[in-house]
Amino acid sequence: MNIRIGLAQINTKLGMVESNLEKHLDLIEQAAAEKADLIVFPELSLTGYALQDLATTVAHRAVPKDPVFSRLLDASRAVDVVAGFVEVDIRNRFFISCAYLSEGKTLHVHRKVYLPTYGLFDEGRFFAWGDAIAAFDTRFGRVGILICEDFWHVSPPYLLWLDGADVFVFTSSSPGRGISTNTQLATAEWVEAINRAYAAIFTSFVIHVNRVGYEDGLHFWGGSTVHNPDGDLLSKAPYSEEALAFCDVNLNQLQHSRARLPLLRDERTELVQRELGRILSRGGSASGR
Repeated sequence: MNIRIGLAQINTKLGMVESNLEKHLDLIEQAAAEKADLIVFPELSLTGYALQDLATTVAHRAVPKDPVFSRLLDASRAVDVVAGFVEVDIRNRFFISCAYLSEGKTLHVHRKVYLPTYGLFDEGRFFAWGDAIAAFDTRFGRVGILICEDFWHVSPPYLLWLDGADVFVFTSSSPGRGISTNTQLATAEWVEAINRAYAAIFTSFVIHVNRVGYEDGLHFWGGSTVHNPDGDLLSKAPYSEEALAFCDVNLNQLQHSRARLPLLRDERTELVQRELGRILSRGGSASGR
């Protein structure tokens, strides 16, 4: 199966949901005109990143009655949409979330599991921790979504792999920090290495969409990519500028890559479960929130 993916590498306006929504709808229309099957937006694409106390004022739910998602759901009848937002639940908790919309329905919502609260990051003060990692079925196959730091821990992509995900969608608002030896942003170099490694290790497609622009002193570097199950780079958007990049993907490559390297077939999940139980029973390093 061939699918066309749109990487919507955008800048957002902090706290201005309606303005950001109009940008989403315009890009979705452009993606539909380009015969795209899926368009992916960055982390918190509807709200901006450095929200702090604004988080409670920009929250929505990915349901038809919601004034923002009613329009996005309608737009998803032409192109599947992945969008980032602040979600509020019935207990009035607020999450950094990402929704997958298709054919007028919400197929899945992922709540960010790992909230960085160190250095220049302060997410744990303003948001609740997600507590589930699951793949889900789409018209293109089985997909898993992770948000920014979720993807930088080994366990979330590993769990999605075991749950049958053939395509990993990784959204981020990653600020640039440091310069590597080849004058590239150190953050970008490290993230791109992780994307490539996970694509090859988990023999899956990895779609990464990162935002651009400046916000509260942070510089978001873009550089969105798609890697195939052999770890090869298929597409890359430019650094530090808005872009709607397209990548054509042949999902049949999954069969070829996994026949050549049957890591998923041979994975020993019972051993992992047993050893995790042993580590936890001894008060080891495995921990959760």
